[in-house]
Amino acid sequence: MKKTTPRLTVVGAGPGDPELITLKAVKAIGSAQVILYDALINEALLEYASPEAELIFVGKRKGCYAYQQEQINELIVARAKSHGHVVRLKGGDPFVFGRGAEELEYAQRFGVEGNVVPGISSAIAVPAYQGIPLTKRGSSESFWVITGTTKDHKMSNDIPIAAKSTATVVILMGMSKLPQIMEAFQKEGKAETPVAIIQNGTTKDERIGIGTVASICEVVEQEQLSNPAIIIVGEVVNDRVHLTSIRQEIQQFSENK
Repeated sequence: MKKTTPRLTVVGAGPGDPELITLKAVKAIGSAQVILYDALINEALLEYASPEAELIFVGKRKGCYAYQQEQINELIVARAKSHGHVVRLKGGDPFVFGRGAEELEYAQRFGVEGNVVPGISSAIAVPAYQGIPLTKRGSSESFWVITGTTKDHKMSNDIPIAAKSTATVVILMGMSKLPQIMEAFQKEGKAETPVAIIQNGTTKDERIGIGTVASICEVVEQEQLSNPAIIIVGEVVNDRVHLTSIRQEIQQFSENK
C-alpha cells in the first residue's frame, strides 16, 4: 500500500436519507483508506468507499459502545499514520453535538492533518421533511438547538432558559429526559404549546407524534416512539404544511425514463 500523508477528514453524513449528502462528502469517502463510521449513518453511504478501504464501526447501539471516545481518538491517529487518509463519518453535521472538533484537535496534536466536510443537520432537515418550518413570519423569529442530555446524563440547564423564549426549540438526544423537559415548559405557562417528536427522521422508518407540552408524553407512550428522535417545541408545529414526498416523485421519474 502506497503511504500517503496522515490526514483526517471529519465528514457529516446528513440526517439519514442517503441522498442528503454533499458531493464533497462522497469524494472524501471515495478517497479514504480507512472509514470509521457511527451507528446513525446510513450504511448505504459506505458503497461510495473504495473496495480496498478498511471499514470500522465505532458507534453505539442501545447504550453499548463499540469503542469509547478515547479509543476512537487513538484509532484515528494510528490508522492515519499506518494507512494515510482516515474519514470519520458521523451522522448529521459533525460540529453539531457530534464531537467532530474534539477528534480533529486530538489528531492534529499528533501531526495528523485535519479537514471537515459539513453535513446537513438533523435539527433542520428532520422538521423540514415533515413540513415544519423552524421560523415563520408571525410564529417564530428564531430557533434554539439544544442537547437534551449533558455528558453527566442530566437535563441541559439551557432548556429552562429556552422555555422562557418565544423561539422554536429543537432538542436533540432528549427522549430520556422528556418528562423533565416538558415540565420546564409547563412551569413557563406553556402547557398548550404544540410539540412534535420525529423518530428516524428522513428515513423510510420515519414516525411522528404530535401533541402539546401537556400531552406529548402520553402521545409518545401511545405511539411507542423512542430514540433516535428529535423534539420540536413551538407554534410552528401548528404551521406544518402538507408535502408531497420528493422521494416518490424521483422514483416515479426514474421509472418513467
